[in-house]
Amino acid sequence: MNTETAADEVIDAIALIEMNRQKMEQEAGLAAACNEALRKLHELLDHEQELLQRHGPGTRHSANVEAVKTGIKKIRNLGGISGMLPVSRSPRSGQHPVPVQRGARIPQRRKGRRTMGRRGDR
Repeated sequence: MNTETAADEVIDAIALIEMNRQKMEQEAGLAAACNEALRKLHELLDHEQELLQRHGPGTRHSANVEAVKTGIKKIRNLGGISGMLPVSRSPRSGQHPVPVQRGARIPQRRKGRRTMGRRGDR
């Protein structure tokens, strides 16, 4: 078992992300708040994993990585997100295509204005 604890800076960053998530949930809803929090947590995770590779195992960074992963799991459970969903890490994250649901009906095209009492063939 790892006896090291995460750095105060990482714990504070996770807490700040959670506070922002709660505030955003009131304004924009649970799904949007969870998505934003997950994006920020994944950025923090990438940063900590990079530091872990530089400094090696046995440093405080391994505990930081575990703390961030725990935060990600909590947000996923809160938002009802199951499994490993791809998270866009690009600055234009709001511009990804919307997946098509199976069985979704495609609305019929409008046929335009028709005159009453006339047939189209002459």
